[in-house]
Amino acid sequence: MLEDNKPKISKKMRGNRLGFWFFETFLKLFGLKGAYILLYGVALHYLLFDQEAVFGALSYIKRRFPLDKGFIKRRIHVYRLFVSQGKQLIDRFAILSGSKLFDIGLNGYDKFASLLSDSNNGFILLTAHLGNWQIALTTLKKMNKPVYLMMRPEDNLAVKESLKIDGQDDFIKIISPEGYLGGVVEAMNVLRSGGIISIMGDRKYGFEGMGVTFLKDEAQLPFGAFSIAAASNLPVVVLLSAKLTGNKYMVDVSNILYPRYNNPESKKEQLKKYVQEFAVILEQYTMQYPYQCFLFHNIWDKQ
Repeated sequence: MLEDNKPKISKKMRGNRLGFWFFETFLKLFGLKGAYILLYGVALHYLLFDQEAVFGALSYIKRRFPLDKGFIKRRIHVYRLFVSQGKQLIDRFAILSGSKLFDIGLNGYDKFASLLSDSNNGFILLTAHLGNWQIALTTLKKMNKPVYLMMRPEDNLAVKESLKIDGQDDFIKIISPEGYLGGVVEAMNVLRSGGIISIMGDRKYGFEGMGVTFLKDEAQLPFGAFSIAAASNLPVVVLLSAKLTGNKYMVDVSNILYPRYNNPESKKEQLKKYVQEFAVILEQYTMQYPYQCFLFHNIWDKQ
């Protein structure tokens, strides 16, 4: 489930205190639309000067828009993707600042509520870099249960302070995948006590991956979340969100998977159908919201 000798995860830092101050000031003075206007120039800067981000985005763009093969057409898609992500980061900051501008709906809550009512058993929230997963988690505060997010601590202090990625009061807690055995032991203990674990399902972060079909090509997605769920006999709730209009979001928890081992042999192969089902859910999302897929990482590269 975990890759051997996994290296410490490195990440290029983007964003600084001055940049966040500008966005905060524009947001206070001119509202969301004013902050969005500032964003268009920033997105253009990244398009022109951050080739690492551009090439990361192109891995997705080439597969989502296979007929648009020209240099200009693909860069336009990348630019729209950068603008879309920037708007959602601004929205995230606005919500954390106490803004009441947003209307956030929740799809699939009835099935989800039945899982919450079981205080003895936990479950896994499987998220992805699609939509605004931070807002999706914020929406679930009504659960009155802390969510343990398996992610490495944010290195960029400006991002950490402005977007509060490493926690929101006592609601979100962090389990680092760089800890002992990738944090799996700690995660299992949380689940056994009836807690909730949130795991990114589109980046390996030390977990072993497997090849599944995503956007008509073989992508490498981790199966760690499904392995933990199967070993614990607990469900996996796919958590996605989508920005519908300027101030309206829809959080979706309607897809619930139940990974199980039918025999002790070939456990990895038994999990593949669940990982593939997750990939289909992601692909359906990208068909509906093509500019809200923020992978920026070539998951189709086996290396």
